Amino acid sequence: MSGLRVIPTWRHGRERLYVCLTDGRNIAWYDREGGRVNLLREDRRADVLEALDPFITGPVTVGPPPPPTPAELARLALHPDDDLAPNRPGEALQIALDRDRGPAHRLRADPRRRALLAEQAVGEALDRLDGAGWHALHSLPLPGGDRVHHLVIGPGGLFAVHTVYARRLRVLIADPMVTLGRAEATPLLRRVRATADRASYALTAEVRPVLALVGPTGRVTVTAEPREVRVLEDTDLGGLARLGGVLKPADVEALHAMARDRNTWSRV
Repeated sequence: MSGLRVIPTWRHGRERLYVCLTDGRNIAWYDREGGRVNLLREDRRADVLEALDPFITGPVTVGPPPPPTPAELARLALHPDDDLAPNRPGEALQIALDRDRGPAHRLRADPRRRALLAEQAVGEALDRLDGAGWHALHSLPLPGGDRVHHLVIGPGGLFAVHTVYARRLRVLIADPMVTLGRAEATPLLRRVRATADRASYALTAEVRPVLALVGPTGRVTVTAEPREVRVLEDTDLGGLARLGGVLKPADVEALHAMARDRNTWSRV
């Protein structure tokens, strides 16, 4: 027996299987989608392939990891506290709920929990774009306590996605006002545009605003097409992957490296 363990992990919807020694150190990983086994210990090649044999599907390339790209080097240079890429969808809401769960018994559900469910649903949908050359970042903090719910970067450009819980609610949009069910109308589109403008300033690139509605009844009424804001339901977010012709792959990677740095957002 080689004594090696295979540990599967998921990141942005992609599976990676790490091969570890008994002390927990990684000596290889298998990228199933890329069909590549990356070896950190050439002397354990046979043991690694034996451990991975039950998991390998189809032909694979075996060898040392490819040299890091400039974007990857920039990421590696980030202090872990400044790297926003690990943020979960709804990270800020999850932390707030962990710190203050509110009364155990209340007449109305905590709106933060509904907002968290919405951001998680949208985040999962956006993470699935990763294989199409896109990157999604979540819960990016802005000065003053605001944040970008989701930032998506890909061939079709940059999008700041603001998420709204609308499950089983009728939605009326009359720019800049948005009405959810029987609640009072609020100038939400003004806030969505302002957040995208702040992101554009931080990244020195055009960031287009998106309002993502999670779970409406299908009765979304738009009295006039919102200025600049794309309105999508969570089930339609995959359509962003069909957009292209704006950014080259190198530009996508460079902007992603910039956007994941906490310091990028500290002065906007």
